[in-house]
Amino acid sequence: MATSQRNLTTGPIGSSLLLFALPILAGNIAQSLNGSVNAIWVGRFLGEDALTATANANSIMFFLIGSVFGIGMAATILIGQAIGAANLAQARRVMGSSATFFIGISVVIALLGQTISHPLLAAMGTPAAALPMADAYLRVIFLAMPLLYAFAFFSAALRGAGDARTPLRFLLLAVVLDIVLNPLLIFGHGPFPELGIAGSAWATLVSQGVALLAMALYLRHKRHPLWLGRRDMALFLPDWTIVRTLVVKGVPMGLQMVLISLAMISMVSMVNGYGTATAAAFGASMQLWTYVQMPAMAIGAACSSMAAQNVGAGLWPRVEATTRVGVGYNFLLTGVLIVPIILLDRWTLALFLPDGSASLEIARHLNHIAVWSFLFFGVNFVISGVVRATGAVVPPMLILGLSLWGVRVPFAHFAQPWLGADAIWWSFPVSALCAMLASMAYYRYGNWRQARMLPDSAPAGTPAEVGSCPPAPVADADEAALPQRQP
Repeated sequence: MATSQRNLTTGPIGSSLLLFALPILAGNIAQSLNGSVNAIWVGRFLGEDALTATANANSIMFFLIGSVFGIGMAATILIGQAIGAANLAQARRVMGSSATFFIGISVVIALLGQTISHPLLAAMGTPAAALPMADAYLRVIFLAMPLLYAFAFFSAALRGAGDARTPLRFLLLAVVLDIVLNPLLIFGHGPFPELGIAGSAWATLVSQGVALLAMALYLRHKRHPLWLGRRDMALFLPDWTIVRTLVVKGVPMGLQMVLISLAMISMVSMVNGYGTATAAAFGASMQLWTYVQMPAMAIGAACSSMAAQNVGAGLWPRVEATTRVGVGYNFLLTGVLIVPIILLDRWTLALFLPDGSASLEIARHLNHIAVWSFLFFGVNFVISGVVRATGAVVPPMLILGLSLWGVRVPFAHFAQPWLGADAIWWSFPVSALCAMLASMAYYRYGNWRQARMLPDSAPAGTPAEVGSCPPAPVADADEAALPQRQP
């Protein structure tokens, strides 16, 4: 195994989880800084209409990513279980079949996007002044989708194998290139054409393409265990058992991202009804929220990889401990971020808005209401990540769907006659709290420990059979207790 890979089935859980999560967190920070820098260029120099355009287009982009996200997650879990069970051959089979299926779907979506970009933005109620810019931006983002998907898939697969550092190296390369190219392509300089808001999207496409090529060359040079070369071309032929698992397990996980994205599109549509100032305020606030949710996302992703390897190895006490430690880290790290976000938001939000913008005070107000929801969001993210690592993918989807479409969207819609725009902002903490409580209840009482990813083809308890994990021991009241901070 490459030296950058970690064995997540041994050693102290607290330090192992933190050390594995740190590169993921660093990658999240880099991506968010990249998005924030781009938003500064767009918002401060192209105006509020341009910032509104990117906010609307990015909502659709997240929906598109979510539509294939589950397939990548299913592959990550399968690879993690294979590594935990010491079955590298199966991990490589999963890698080949998943890459073919995943990237093929992304190409179809990219082509389809060229015809649906404008109708989608119009259906969202994108303000007329922002619609042409949003369409120009989104069409290029559609072209970049296969590169974005491929980079995200390979990064997730490497993390499933215990390697979080290699994806970080090339993510940093993509971020640096994107930051450098953005002003050059937006405003034009030297040989670079002046492309306006579309230049920001072209910068993303070019930077992702370069980083993906560099990562592939690096993995080939290092002969990484998951690298598939010319001699491994047969592994790219779909294994239909794996493909069926990717669909059956991946679709519910992907639907979670789709539900989130559709809910955000619905929220943006409601916000658009209050005019450009409120829409720009919401867009600026979302820039801050990306930072607040980063620790939870990093810890949740690390918990999922660690749980998958330990499920593959049949080490259920470590799976339970991973959940407890992950929840504790979420409260600590997310809470530490929320306090300065609240205290300093007058200055941080101003970074994304023109001088003297009427949107600033609106953004501060909604931020004070909604930002606390990410404490609850983080608990749900950690628990769902651990539960999914066993193959129990439907209950987390149902919990999320109920919290978004049974609580958030209806609350925001029906409470507006009484609360106005505040109904939209309050819907975030209310729905996040409901999701957290439901996830904790399922973790305590659900049968997620008996779930499987691949159909069993060997007697239960055979550790070498990747994806068919040894059955979990029946948990007593203490072992199945709700996750708490590690003492």
